[in-house]
Amino acid sequence: MESTLNDLRQQAISMSLFKPTTFGQAIEQLGFVQADPIRSPARAQDLILRHRVVDYRVGDIELHYPSQGLEEDFLYAYGFMPQSTWRLLHPRREKELSLTEQRVLAVVENHKRIHPRELESYLGAKRELNDWGGYSKSTTRALQALHYRGSLRVVEREKGIRLYELTSRRHEPMESDERLRQLVLLIASILGPLSDRSLHTVVQYTIRNAPMLDGRRSIVKKLIEASDLAYAVVDKVRYVWPATARVANRSNESVHFLSPFDPLVWDRKRFEHFWDWTYRFEAYTPTAKRQLGYYAMPMLWRDDIVGWVTISNQKDNFIVEPGFKKDISTDLSFDQAFEAEVERFRLFLQKRLP
Repeated sequence: MESTLNDLRQQAISMSLFKPTTFGQAIEQLGFVQADPIRSPARAQDLILRHRVVDYRVGDIELHYPSQGLEEDFLYAYGFMPQSTWRLLHPRREKELSLTEQRVLAVVENHKRIHPRELESYLGAKRELNDWGGYSKSTTRALQALHYRGSLRVVEREKGIRLYELTSRRHEPMESDERLRQLVLLIASILGPLSDRSLHTVVQYTIRNAPMLDGRRSIVKKLIEASDLAYAVVDKVRYVWPATARVANRSNESVHFLSPFDPLVWDRKRFEHFWDWTYRFEAYTPTAKRQLGYYAMPMLWRDDIVGWVTISNQKDNFIVEPGFKKDISTDLSFDQAFEAEVERFRLFLQKRLP
């Protein structure tokens, strides 16, 4: 397929930033919303959904979660997803439960839902070394392991803390070939157009604990050959996306402040190729070495990411500081669009009244 870099940029924007809709429809259309606990000025899931859900406010995902049949789980990162995505991830690797996991599961079986702190009253608060070199409570790690393998699900959150219950929802088993096919096409839909190399890497990471999904190393190539994935080569990079993806010819005359984890931003290699500058998430970078800021959010204007903003909202002192990588000083429409996005963001940060 003949495409230019500008064509691919516009396609990425169109596929990801669809016309805002209802909460349920947006989650289903996205397929996955990455989560992150940093609130500066809001969590990633809220920042992602605000562009795609009509009248979205910070914290709305927690209000809608119990009634929408959503799941929290790992795709290529941790986040929120509809049942249609969740069923593609399970079953994962089956392995023997540890003694702690068996004890945790036995306690949860006798509760409608359980708070990790409540579990400690039954099993204690023993701590053990975690995967990051620190220490976590063994019961918490057991809950997380049981959740990952699909034995438990997150039923809701209480002040940000996950409450768990037994997983009772079951689905008809899917043939492994079809399950793998749908999973790859889903990832390509969320992050596409992305390079075939990036898609291959993300797929390997996503299904590393699903050994029954054979053929993972060649699946991207096979889907291209079967025309399930369309592609275009630009600057010697082959970009792919689902052949069935609908691309709306909707002009973008707005400014959007994007989450560092937004699908438009997620693939840093694509970001640099598409937008011609390097973006880095610097929350974990020492202050003296930061170039953009602790929580710099890329700023989309029309069909280009022209810079970034940092936003502070401390004690009702709302401050938006932009930085630029592109010269837009002669664009008379930008200032008005920027101020409109600032006001949308201010309203978004106002939680709904109970």
